Amino acid sequence: MGRQGNSSARGTASGSSSVRKPSAAVYRRRRMVVGGALLLVIALVAGGFALAAAFTGGSQKASSTQPSSTETASNPAASPSAAPTPSAAPSATPSPTAPATPTCNQNLVTVSAATDKPAYGPGENPLLTLKVTNGGTVPCEVNIGTSQMEFLVTSGSDRIFSSKDCQASSEDLVKVIAPGASETANFPWSRNRSADGCKAVAAAPGGGGAYYIFTAKLGSRASPKAVFQLN
Repeated sequence: MGRQGNSSARGTASGSSSVRKPSAAVYRRRRMVVGGALLLVIALVAGGFALAAAFTGGSQKASSTQPSSTETASNPAASPSAAPTPSAAPSATPSPTAPATPTCNQNLVTVSAATDKPAYGPGENPLLTLKVTNGGTVPCEVNIGTSQMEFLVTSGSDRIFSSKDCQASSEDLVKVIAPGASETANFPWSRNRSADGCKAVAAAPGGGGAYYIFTAKLGSRASPKAVFQLN
């Protein structure tokens, strides 16, 4: 009995020695391995964040230095080519305005009277001609319309005929006359009498070799007398 108790006691002792706790050195080694692994994980995580930050920063710098096509299209002012270029207006050279032609100085205008023949037989009608000449040195305007002209026939103190007595209308006709040039107007006279206001006149000019005087008038200017004979 006493041996069996001893053997069981030894067996118990030997069993207790087989489940012995790890030594302090083993614990230290395990802690070092775990700590190194933890540091490696932290380093990998930190490196990943740093790489991601570097990539993001590079993308932001690239995008900030170069505008995208969307920004350029939505903001025309960002691109000089987007603004419309105003077309240059053609420069029109104004043509020089020609100076207005002056009115002729009445003192330099000459009015003359003439007939186509010096004497007329029975049934022949005289052709009276008024002639106006520019006696100045520059071209000028002269009104030779019916409002200014008059063909007057007299015999002594007897007023025989005036083109104004039965004139249907009074019109202006302005002509530019060069220096030394002339303008003429003709009036065929029917050898009749007339009165102011176109009153009826029964008498007719006499024939038989009587002399008559034709005076041409233009405005305030009157011509020298032109003498002709009616037979």
